[in-house]
Amino acid sequence: MTAYAIGHIRPGTMNEEILRYIEEIQATMDPFEGRFLVHGAQVEVMEGTFPGTLVVIGFPDIERARAWYASPAYQALVPLRTRHIPGEIILVDGVPPGYDARKTAAGLREAAGL
Repeated sequence: MTAYAIGHIRPGTMNEEILRYIEEIQATMDPFEGRFLVHGAQVEVMEGTFPGTLVVIGFPDIERARAWYASPAYQALVPLRTRHIPGEIILVDGVPPGYDARKTAAGLREAAGL
């Protein structure tokens, strides 16, 4: 099942370390079959607030997403970003093929006795 690394990246200052991070991140993802789905895109906020940009990286599964994030190659790059740009990074499993939200709702309804 596809898993995702999602970053909510706040505004920061462009500098040599950030450019190096961007130049080198793909090589850290390649061994884990990670690929950018969204990279630094401005979002269109429909509800609430969302300062900054969004990054979404897809991996074949959560194990490879975790292994990429924990890898020495990626961890060596992290300070290049975090010293200059605040943000949050999360890992999350996607839904399986054929997922139907109605089935989820039915299970929640049954569990809640509604």
